[in-house]
Amino acid sequence: MQDYQLIEKLAHQNRERIPERAVHAKGWGAQGKFTVTHDITKYTCAKVFRPGTTTEVLARWSTVAGEMGAADTERDVRGFSLKFYTPDGNWDLVGNNTPIFFVRDAYKFPDFIRTQKRHPKTNMRSPEAMFDFWAAQPESVHQVTILMSDRGIPVNPMHMNGYGSHTFSFWNEAGERFWVKFHFKTQQGHKYYTNKEAEEVIGRTREATQEDLYNAIDTGNFPKWTMFVQIMPEADADKQDFNPFDLTKVWPHGAFPLIEVGELEMNRNPDNYFQMVENAAYSPSNVVPGIGYSPDKMLQARVFSYADAHRYRLGTHYEMLPANAPKAANVNHYHKDGPMRFFTNDFGNPDAYYEPNQYGGPVADPSVKEPPLRIDGDADRYHQDHVDADYVQPRALYTEVMDQAERDRLHSNMAAAMAPCSDAVKERWYAVLGRVHPDYEAGVRAAAKSPKEENALPVDSDTPVEAAE
Repeated sequence: MQDYQLIEKLAHQNRERIPERAVHAKGWGAQGKFTVTHDITKYTCAKVFRPGTTTEVLARWSTVAGEMGAADTERDVRGFSLKFYTPDGNWDLVGNNTPIFFVRDAYKFPDFIRTQKRHPKTNMRSPEAMFDFWAAQPESVHQVTILMSDRGIPVNPMHMNGYGSHTFSFWNEAGERFWVKFHFKTQQGHKYYTNKEAEEVIGRTREATQEDLYNAIDTGNFPKWTMFVQIMPEADADKQDFNPFDLTKVWPHGAFPLIEVGELEMNRNPDNYFQMVENAAYSPSNVVPGIGYSPDKMLQARVFSYADAHRYRLGTHYEMLPANAPKAANVNHYHKDGPMRFFTNDFGNPDAYYEPNQYGGPVADPSVKEPPLRIDGDADRYHQDHVDADYVQPRALYTEVMDQAERDRLHSNMAAAMAPCSDAVKERWYAVLGRVHPDYEAGVRAAAKSPKEENALPVDSDTPVEAAE
């Protein structure tokens, strides 16, 4: 016991692991930059969008359901998160590789995630739980259609798009507010695996995405994305035939065209993955003047839940870890004490530890105050009362965007995913597909009875979801 060096080493090893993320545990990260190439200052006063500005970025991509040891190439939605170290502090855009999500009400989110994790008795994944939940939430059919389509297994982050998914808001120097959607279009083209191809990859390596991403950057093949926004004037939200704050819906490009903003380039592998990627804490609560929120229910809940998850997983002062600390000198706070207080914020005067004070401590800057958000008290303003609302967009995706070969692969992928489910759950899900389109239901039923060999997927820059947004 007097070999204190041995005791220290063993004791440290016992404490090397931290809790993995409850969602998006398996991930891959890189560092890079965002450069503004087009002027959108008439919509936002955020300094990160001033023409010609270059901002340092930390990115993390991930699967949703798998644990840290899960295989990279599973059929799943991919997280697409970006931390911009702006002159006014950190702006986090925490999104996915799809422009929508499974549910629109955060109250349903914990239950949804439980269906993606392990069954409490069998400790195995449960397709029965997944399709049972989706069948009871028809709004999910839009996202499930994308998940089971060609885009369900991206080869790596370089060959997929990223989206803020939620509706956010901008405001300009005049205090005018605009609703906004964020899009990051890959410049590398889209590449996806079939189920069969993914199985072969997993048989070779469970780290295919990490290998692809690290090696691409290490050899100088820096991945790039073009950033676009969709803009909706504040008052126009009331004029739409869909709820513009519903996370299960896209904004039609014909009505709200993509506006180019700039280029994202990821060009550096972190020197220490744990320090910069595992410790990275992204949260929609991290905004800067000129960027704000919306009545999106899911976004409102994430503003709380993400930061709270980081306090649990990383500790009270997670925001001061190297990956998360702002690089802007004018970002100050009066957080005090707690575990792992490894920084000082006495602002040159130890008496300035509360606010307001007479000792020259930092004070709030009223010039960056967000303009008032128009609220009229009508809780049902954006309630979708027509029974077909949740089927319109997936129907357009299925009938107008996908060709027959793509629909056939969709049928096959979905039938395979449903195979372990009970007949009762299958019939409930078939009923949902039938509401989208009779051919959708019939195609999955037929594929379930006579599975076919999968065809190779095309490498295409205009695949279904791209056109359907």
